[in-house]
Amino acid sequence: MDQLGLVPNTANLDQLGLGNVDTAYWNLSPADLTEETIVRGQGVLADSGALVVLTGEFTGRSPKDRFIVCDEKTENSVWWGDINKKFDADKFDRLYDRVTAYLTNRDVFVRDNYVCADDNYRLNVRTITEFPWSNMFANNMFLRPEREELSSFTPDWHVVCAPGFHADPEKDGTRQHNFAIINFTKKMIIIGGTGYTGEIKKGIFSVLNFILPHEKNTLSMHCSANVGEKGDTAVFFGLSGTGKTTLSSDPNRRLIGDDEHGWSANSVFNFEGGCYAKTIDLSAEKEPQIYNAIKFGAILENIGFKEGTSTPDYTDSSVTQNTRVSYPIYHIENIMKPSTGGVPQNIFFLTADAFGVLPPISKLTAEQAMYHFISGYTAKVAGTEAGIDEPVTAFSACFGAPFLPLHPAKYAEMLGNKMKENNVNVWLVNTGWSGGPYGVGERIKLKYTRAMITEALEGNLDSVDYTEHEIFGLQMPTTCANVPDEILSPKNTWDDAKAYDAKANKLAKAFIDNFKKFEEHANEKILSAAPKIAQEA
Repeated sequence: MDQLGLVPNTANLDQLGLGNVDTAYWNLSPADLTEETIVRGQGVLADSGALVVLTGEFTGRSPKDRFIVCDEKTENSVWWGDINKKFDADKFDRLYDRVTAYLTNRDVFVRDNYVCADDNYRLNVRTITEFPWSNMFANNMFLRPEREELSSFTPDWHVVCAPGFHADPEKDGTRQHNFAIINFTKKMIIIGGTGYTGEIKKGIFSVLNFILPHEKNTLSMHCSANVGEKGDTAVFFGLSGTGKTTLSSDPNRRLIGDDEHGWSANSVFNFEGGCYAKTIDLSAEKEPQIYNAIKFGAILENIGFKEGTSTPDYTDSSVTQNTRVSYPIYHIENIMKPSTGGVPQNIFFLTADAFGVLPPISKLTAEQAMYHFISGYTAKVAGTEAGIDEPVTAFSACFGAPFLPLHPAKYAEMLGNKMKENNVNVWLVNTGWSGGPYGVGERIKLKYTRAMITEALEGNLDSVDYTEHEIFGLQMPTTCANVPDEILSPKNTWDDAKAYDAKANKLAKAFIDNFKKFEEHANEKILSAAPKIAQEA
């Protein structure tokens, strides 16, 4: 086995069963990994200098093919079910042996990084990948040790990613040929059959979602976070497509991180060292920080080009709606160094309500905050997934159910305690539709959403009058600087008030039906925060 690059003194891969690979490339620079990708015919350069790759068959995560090894460590602690599916420990060992056999006589790329910007929670991760661009993704997304640290780097966890290896479901116990499996006892994640890089990132996120709350009494969160000029921290929860990355990338506030954080006794800290942003319909005017971060060292996934050029066409969804860019956080100028902030003063729950029912901003009571956190609502619109022809509700507990190894009640209880201890303001922000549902109304303008969030952060919404939403019980401001008053109450934006009421009742029922599975873990105050279905006149 040849070994090239910055090789730590723990570089021997024999203990991982990878002693027979052809060449192990250790800790190559982004420039070297870009070159390896292009030379191997796996990518091209955009005119911005960003590397452009296609992830193959899978252009998104495959939640049904994510497993956790069930053993003494996990059997009585993991929230087993449709999200966390059990995988036999012996089958894991046999499948891993087949993956290492597949990598025999092949090149691999080895990357030493860590996660958690707060050194009290630091976790060293060694990522071994079949493709150079997968390795570059890991380096973009995880935190990067100083060069002198690499000589003594000792991994706490390993990720082995072999997109070219296809499992045999009958032999290996997987659902189909692709898989992502977490083994908490062996501290290892194995990924096969898929080139979608998000599986690497979300695998480690799932690991932290187990370790931090279960072992460190620290809340892990699927959120973005930033800090204002006065040192005030804000946290933005939200599912994909609701605006977490966009709204936390504010030129007037320093970014802590765009997706995954921990909340300890006295800080909010980023898990990552980079950003993984959606690029569909990206423009310099709407999202200048993200747009300008797409340069050499960034990786664009599954995008198209303007005809006859190497200029990305961010409106092109011919491969997928889920076009993405990965870039190291230092591609954004206005960032926190290190990626930590104080305890948050404001929390925003982002939802892209495609039914046009929820107000563009509303203030939540503590009980409503817990109810909406556990619900984790957004909506999917036509075209985002196969078979979706009209908006459908999407609930994801704690705004991140696919990545939660523990029961959602654990995370909700921790958040509730922290909100009360620190007297945090909690806001529900609808980044979706107004004036009617998707296809009838219009999406709320980004400039209005930014203005509402700015007013909330500056405390200017503390002194305005509020009205209560008659079905959801939400407190809606009657005025907000730089936002038309008429859009603040969603019913006012509809031409047909009865049609609005019918749609609001339908959404309320969806909330209530979804929450039934959590009722036994919720107290009466939280249950009282549920929407009330109005009687038709």
